Amino acid sequence: MAGLMKILFIASEVTPFSKTGGLGDVAGALPTALAGLGHDVKIVTPRYQDVRNTGQLLPTGQSLVLRFPFGETGGPILSARLSERLEVLFLENEAFYGGRKGLYGDAGGEFADNPRRFAYLCVGALQAAQRLRFFPDIIHLHDWQTGLVPVALRRGFQGTPLARAKCVFTIHNLAYQGQFPKRTMEDLGLPWDLFTPEGVEFYDHVNFLKAGLVYSEALTTVSPTYAREIQTPEQGYGLDGLLRRRSHALTGIINGIDAHEWNPRTDSFLPARYGPEDMTGKAVCKRALLEHFGLPTEGNAPVFGIVSRLAWQKGVDLLLETLPAALQGDLKFVAVGNGDPTLEEGLRALQARHPKQVGVHIGFDPALSHLVEAGSDFFLMPSRYEPCGLNQMYSLRYGTVPIVRATGGLVDTVEGGLDGNGILFEAFHRSALLAAIRRALSLYADPARLGDFQVRGMGKDFSWTASARKYEALFQSLVEE
Repeated sequence: MAGLMKILFIASEVTPFSKTGGLGDVAGALPTALAGLGHDVKIVTPRYQDVRNTGQLLPTGQSLVLRFPFGETGGPILSARLSERLEVLFLENEAFYGGRKGLYGDAGGEFADNPRRFAYLCVGALQAAQRLRFFPDIIHLHDWQTGLVPVALRRGFQGTPLARAKCVFTIHNLAYQGQFPKRTMEDLGLPWDLFTPEGVEFYDHVNFLKAGLVYSEALTTVSPTYAREIQTPEQGYGLDGLLRRRSHALTGIINGIDAHEWNPRTDSFLPARYGPEDMTGKAVCKRALLEHFGLPTEGNAPVFGIVSRLAWQKGVDLLLETLPAALQGDLKFVAVGNGDPTLEEGLRALQARHPKQVGVHIGFDPALSHLVEAGSDFFLMPSRYEPCGLNQMYSLRYGTVPIVRATGGLVDTVEGGLDGNGILFEAFHRSALLAAIRRALSLYADPARLGDFQVRGMGKDFSWTASARKYEALFQSLVEE
């Protein structure tokens, strides 16, 4: 069938096998969607300690032996066949991936040998494809951990069937770049002619992310607005000039969501299901949410919710500045998340001051996260920057009106205005967020208008199939060049 491609994904984490954030979700969902469109897809990822052999992982009969200046290292290639056209290949290497709790670091910080660990992934993924005679049309790369793949492809695999592949490099968060001392060049055997401002050098360091940006045929990021923002000094993290020069090769494609897991009509985590044609189940979820946090259920106060990594990027500090004034009114606030200990303590202190209005759960709890999305009336995302964001899409699907800062993927998915589906604010400032919360209170006081917002939000298509079609078109254009 014309147009079908062989696609090799290389990613440092893949849901459900390994995950620290949105990268893992994308690397699990997008290949599944592309395989569903008929393409032949393989994913290569490390076999971390926590990737258990449940019988799903089978030997391929192939192993890697890679030689670097720091020494020889290797291990077997394992396989998990997820569907007829989708296979995950795991690179096992006890020295690099065994015996460690974290993927990239632990309580002591980033692992010191990360350059070696992910150089092994980059070169090993290409050698694994070669050993298994899988010669892709497209190699899709994700974040700094895979940045050396196009370099290795150009320098080490010319004259092989792999050389015809085109590399597409996706930026999930430009702030994380994989910068290491320049002695890494010798340690990994990287040619010194690459260590230039036009190559992998970045302020006298090796920059893995930059390698991916320079040497890949096409670049993508996870929303159209973020694609524009990273070309500015404010959000370019020193690479904005390079991204402006390569703007012709840069595309923003919004991430999708798992429409089966996040579906209020079928969600097994909820005490009642609902849809836009009958929203009575949402009121049941709201009551259950308040009861879970021990908050009063009488009255008709709106509930504002947040499920988030508690981090500077997410604007939780701005939320803590703003909520004391907002809580002078008739509203409730619930939070689920963990992260920065200072922000965790700030939420606990807010709960202590307003025990009848604020509920806090420090930690990760999937069931409670679903209940917050369903039981809240409004969902808060005051991010400093947000490459894509997923919770605003979950909120829209659950008829929970998102209140978001106008940045990155939040702008691309939430529509403000009188006929919108959410509330946006521009300035990263307490007065702007407080004004947005007051707009939400005004909307809540008009049930008919609130219902219109909810129905419009629930009608949006954020499925991975829609996003996969855009990647498919990009990949096809590169194959046809």
